[in-house]
Amino acid sequence: MPYRELIFYKGGYYHIYSRGIEKRTIFLDRADNQRFLSRLKDYKKRHQITVLAYCLMPNHYHLLIRQDSDEPLSAFLQRLNVAYSMYFNKRYERVGPLFQGRFKTKLIDSDEYLLHLSRYIHLNPKEILSSQKSLRNYPWFSYRAYLNSPTNDPIVDSKLILGYFSKINPALDYNEFVEGEDRDFEEISNLTIE
Repeated sequence: MPYRELIFYKGGYYHIYSRGIEKRTIFLDRADNQRFLSRLKDYKKRHQITVLAYCLMPNHYHLLIRQDSDEPLSAFLQRLNVAYSMYFNKRYERVGPLFQGRFKTKLIDSDEYLLHLSRYIHLNPKEILSSQKSLRNYPWFSYRAYLNSPTNDPIVDSKLILGYFSKINPALDYNEFVEGEDRDFEEISNLTIE
């Protein structure tokens, strides 16, 4: 099947995700996670994008991004993935691709999808945390920036998503939205990595 190029446009919101080749672990330790987040912070400025949510899992990552310029988001993503792959391959003395094909992208076409996607991204670590650990303790995602709002997080801008919740305590309302009830995830099953 031929590859179809997604149309990226200024002001568009996108769910970006990429997984390690053969589902391999791509973040082996704290230094790897920090390196990826450092590049994410640097390149988001250079390429004029806004990161609304992110989550680094051992073998994949999720980003919720708004494109803020006319430059296609693909330039930012290619730079991010190549830079991290080069770092990883050098550090672990390996060769070849790190990621399973090209990054995956889904255009977000409604406010409801935007909110549920942020929730899905922030719930992602539940699958690897023990039942005794709080979701808040996971170090490699943007959820804490939402719970500690207002925040000066150098990567994520939580204001847009939190703007959908009460003006009195949007962080508390968002926390309830994400963790408050045991929901059926079939409504957002199309968000999972293929």
